Amino acid sequence: MRTLRQRLAGTAAAVSLLALFSTMATAQAPACQVTYTKSWEGGNGFGANIVITNNGPAITNGWTLIFSFPNGQRLQNGWPVLFTQPAGSAQMTVASNADWNKAIGSGGSFTAGFNGTFSGANNSPTAFTLNGTACNGAPPTPNPPPTVSLTSPASGAQFNQGASVTLAANATDNGAVTRVDFSIDGAVVASDTTSPYSFSTTTLAVGNHTARATAFDNATPPLSAETALIPFSVVAVIPMGNTIVANPTTVNIAGSATATTTGTSNVRLSAAPPAAGVAVTLTRTGSTAITASPGTINFTTANWQAGVTVTFTAAVGTTAATSTFALAGPNLTGTSITVNRTAPNTNPPPRADNPYAGATVYNNPQWRASAVTGGGSSIANQPTGVWFDRISAIAGNGSPTTGFMGLADHLNAAVTQDQQNGASALVFQMVVYNLPGRDCAALASNGELGPTELPRYQNDYINPIRDILRRPEYANLRIVAIIEIDSLPNLVTNRTNRVTGTAACDTMFNNNGYVNGVGYALAQLGSIPNVYNYVDAGHHGWLGWTDNFGASVEMMRTAATASGSTLANVHGFITNTANTSALQEPFITVDGTTRMSRWIDFNQFNDELTYAQAFRNQAVTAGFSPSIGMLIDTSRNGWGGAARPTGPSTLADLNARIDASRVDRRIHKGNWCNPSGAGIGERPRAAPAAGIDAYVWIKPPGESDGSSSLIPNDEGKGFDAMCAPGNPMNPRNNNNATGALPNAPISGHWFQAQFDELMRNAFPPL
Repeated sequence: MRTLRQRLAGTAAAVSLLALFSTMATAQAPACQVTYTKSWEGGNGFGANIVITNNGPAITNGWTLIFSFPNGQRLQNGWPVLFTQPAGSAQMTVASNADWNKAIGSGGSFTAGFNGTFSGANNSPTAFTLNGTACNGAPPTPNPPPTVSLTSPASGAQFNQGASVTLAANATDNGAVTRVDFSIDGAVVASDTTSPYSFSTTTLAVGNHTARATAFDNATPPLSAETALIPFSVVAVIPMGNTIVANPTTVNIAGSATATTTGTSNVRLSAAPPAAGVAVTLTRTGSTAITASPGTINFTTANWQAGVTVTFTAAVGTTAATSTFALAGPNLTGTSITVNRTAPNTNPPPRADNPYAGATVYNNPQWRASAVTGGGSSIANQPTGVWFDRISAIAGNGSPTTGFMGLADHLNAAVTQDQQNGASALVFQMVVYNLPGRDCAALASNGELGPTELPRYQNDYINPIRDILRRPEYANLRIVAIIEIDSLPNLVTNRTNRVTGTAACDTMFNNNGYVNGVGYALAQLGSIPNVYNYVDAGHHGWLGWTDNFGASVEMMRTAATASGSTLANVHGFITNTANTSALQEPFITVDGTTRMSRWIDFNQFNDELTYAQAFRNQAVTAGFSPSIGMLIDTSRNGWGGAARPTGPSTLADLNARIDASRVDRRIHKGNWCNPSGAGIGERPRAAPAAGIDAYVWIKPPGESDGSSSLIPNDEGKGFDAMCAPGNPMNPRNNNNATGALPNAPISGHWFQAQFDELMRNAFPPL
């Protein structure tokens, strides 16, 4: 058998085994303490360590420890002092046996160990004597340090420059407190020896500070205790005249029997605060059913002008409730916001024939901020679509473009804008864009869901969107849902029965993922009275050919009657979303001659307006409601600037004449990714032409179509060679050069160079 000393020098596994079998018996006395710990146990053998602590006067001339085994255990060997056990006796004697081990100082300890054998039980001894003194009493009670708390200043307190700042503390001890030191910013600034303990100063500089109190008792040496650091600040005195401004000052939130509901107000200052900032607090009176977040707004030189959004939350309930929140800050002229929880609207207005008629449209504050930063203040207040291209976007995923605003956040902001636009209705435009196997023909806009993940699309994506949109607080909004860009048209034009086809499009055609997904989205969202579904219908340069045009309408009809949907769930169609096809070509007439040109290439159409009007008529013929309307995305199809023709060309060569006459400056109509020369088009407006519900900006100007090279990302988006400058030899643009801008980020991310191009080439000009 190895000795304990050998065991302790063994492997980590041996140490773990020793720990496994360890048990402890401890006996204490006013003058001594003994800790008996089994170090190993196996078979009929065991080992133990004995730690002797001398709590009395120093032992200088030898010591003897005596104890008895409770179960007849027998000693085998011990170290490093003398172990003896008479034959037939349970008593064990441990004694110093050399000059080096005969002394144990006051408070000192000595450790000895032994191996032994046992039969039956192996309980630990509990009674010990050291030099005749029993080690079985409680140890001396240690002297605890004092207790101290800082009662002033309060955490986060704010003081005007020159005002008195008081540090005050409570301190107690089982003996006596001799003094309390006060520290500011880590340096002791004062001591007080008499309760109540305090110190005041009026000379602190403007800025952030910390305070701390440290108490000392009368022990020898003294014991001390200190408080945590308490932050506070000193601010420059704000000149009178700076006012707190809230917009709106009245917020109405529809009550709900099943969920909390919210509303917002923007709070700002009328003038810049001092460099150190200023805090504005919101104090509620009235109903406790309504709360505000944040409760304190810290205004700085960076945020005072744009303001801070305060979110008011109404608890579950359908009865009327009113709270008033007073907003106040040091030397600021205050204001108040009245928040009403109203009874839910059980009779929402009927669906409008044209949701854009007589309505304003939601201005996305996140796109607005990007546009302003990018130099586009002149267009920053235009309405744009809000894209939900991933499941995480529903809650807000912090992406570079969308930030942390989720669907409910945007809808709450839309409600606020609706409250500010008088009697007009408000349209909220959202893009439903997350089909399984999304965009089977363009890698740049691939998505997160695989080709077979239709159940996840339905349960984790469409259903949560549906549940948010049907909340009663959003019943007065007109919600326009743009359904799945570039999906159904791919099933017509990009299967492998054509040179433009891909195997991925074959898969989505064969498994009905697109058809059933679009049908499910139409059915679920169409069941909500204030939702208006518009299905994507490509653009004229994609579907305008005879063999694509009618087949695409039939594909839309198939999807609109899938997964429990009916044609009634389609309010209309949208063309040119995320594309740049010209709205009108004023200097070219499509006829038998011009259709033979390289640019028109036998297409029936040469602009979006005539295509959209014809598509509507074809859809009505196919069984869709005669009241359906069309939307045309004009966010990037202006094609202005110096290259825009001012009249028709008279060149003799047909191709040269068409090229000189056309406003669309792309190399080929199949080019779709960040095309150079494009410009912002017609501004959004309702009912601009027959059959057209509105010109809209669904693709926000400045957001990339796709990256110029492969950029790893967690959004499921790939690299498409059509987004790289050069010639990818792609049949979908007849193997022409792409004309794409260089250095583009992944789709949906801000692309400043593209935004500059769109601003420069806007038509009508900005």
